[in-house]
Amino acid sequence: MSKIYGYARVSTKEQHPDRQLAALKQAGVSAVNIYIDKISGKDFNRPNYRKMVRKLTKDSVLYVKSIDRLGRNYKEIMEEWRYITQVKGADIVVIALPLLDTRRSKNLLGTFISDMVLQLLSFVAENERRNIRQRQAEGIAAAKKRGVRFGRPRKPLPENFYGQCDLWYSGKCSLTQAAKACNMPISTFYVKCKQLKKEA
Repeated sequence: MSKIYGYARVSTKEQHPDRQLAALKQAGVSAVNIYIDKISGKDFNRPNYRKMVRKLTKDSVLYVKSIDRLGRNYKEIMEEWRYITQVKGADIVVIALPLLDTRRSKNLLGTFISDMVLQLLSFVAENERRNIRQRQAEGIAAAKKRGVRFGRPRKPLPENFYGQCDLWYSGKCSLTQAAKACNMPISTFYVKCKQLKKEA
């Protein structure tokens, strides 16, 4: 009897694979045999994916909802597909596209059609990943032009910072004393004072 596995993937920890899980369960995959990764599909270095592949044998069937859940790197999707179906001898079923069901395409024509569809979809998946990255880069650049700051918000300077800067610059106290009075690391105090001097 075939051992049935399912694989689901979302790109970030905030996303939920609920629709994928529902599709896998509807296809007959037991919850204990579903492997989930919350990580980018740019490559196949994913802990739960690798764990699942190790379990695949020649009588296994792997279900995924769509090809982009498997991955988004054209070359690696092709290599991984061939590794699973030819080296491991397992079958793959892409739920969203019945043409990509290796159980049904064992003859030459069926294999040819599956390969063509797989190549097309793998290309589309990688192309979409590139488009997403391009849109993100453009969005970040536009936000920066509007003055949006990224990263952690800056800590406000201590109230006595400007006075201590003046004391240090005028030689009335040492750098160490001034930084200590502001409760700041020496390097941070030094850099902030230099920035202040440039802006003045």
